[in-house]
Amino acid sequence: MPRESETVQAAEDVRGVRGARAGKDVLSTGAAAPAGPPGGADESAAIARMRSAGLRRRLGVNGVRVLLVAAWLGSWELAARNWIDPFYYSMPSKIWSRLAGWFTDGTSQGSIWEQISYTLQEAVAGFVLGAAGGVVLGIVLGRSRYLSDVCAPFIKAVNAIPRIILASLFVIWFGLGMESKIATAFVLVFFAVFFNAFQGAREVDRNLVNNARILGAGRMQVLWTIVVPSATSWILASLHSAFGFAIIGAIVGEYSGADKGLGLLINHSQGTFDSAGIYAGMIIITVLALLAEWLLTAVEGRLLRWRPPAAGADPQI
Repeated sequence: MPRESETVQAAEDVRGVRGARAGKDVLSTGAAAPAGPPGGADESAAIARMRSAGLRRRLGVNGVRVLLVAAWLGSWELAARNWIDPFYYSMPSKIWSRLAGWFTDGTSQGSIWEQISYTLQEAVAGFVLGAAGGVVLGIVLGRSRYLSDVCAPFIKAVNAIPRIILASLFVIWFGLGMESKIATAFVLVFFAVFFNAFQGAREVDRNLVNNARILGAGRMQVLWTIVVPSATSWILASLHSAFGFAIIGAIVGEYSGADKGLGLLINHSQGTFDSAGIYAGMIIITVLALLAEWLLTAVEGRLLRWRPPAAGADPQI
């Protein structure tokens, strides 16, 4: 695995080549050479070495990850075949067989795609509604100290209620349909986003706000042009974990009572002592959460392209 010093050295080579070329032009003409596009064999070679070092590092990191997963699964399979009871702990080969059976033959509750779709609809709806509510209320209360002081004890009281109790209440209020699961996901997402949006609105630079008001900006102009962009980083950071909370809310709601969904499938596997089915459901949920994380990361990268790279980030060509 290449060391970071290789990448740094390659970057220094690029700068050295450019500096040497500029110095040569100054000596030969007596004046600073005009800036031009990078080129030349030496610089191209340095850039190629830098790219190669970055590629080797990524390949090395991914290779170690694959080895760790393979070692974990191999040791689990070996232990289940020789030392531990696979009835309780299952084994990777049985989990793979269960997954293959679900996607080819279906589940005891119907098509696996129908279960995935049902849970995803609940999670996405709860995520969108909870994120929107958390952002709006968080920014409003973050900019109004009076309102935040009035609402603070009520928000803390609701946040302290265990979610499993709320899920049970939602089933009674809204029934076994999708609405009760969306409500549970909404509650989990709302508080995760609200506190970040609230803190982001509080952390806005006061001098920047005062300067904008001196220049004649109204309350709404300050909100849209200063407060919301300043809180964007806080809000996007909370969204990474918020979708995971949305899936948790949907699963918890399905555990409390449902006629479809991955939570019902896992609950049924638990009732029949099918540990392989429980692990298979966990794997599907994990894959969905990772795909959502990848999508949110891509959206964040597009929305925050104006932000300078963090210190210590790997240089890219």
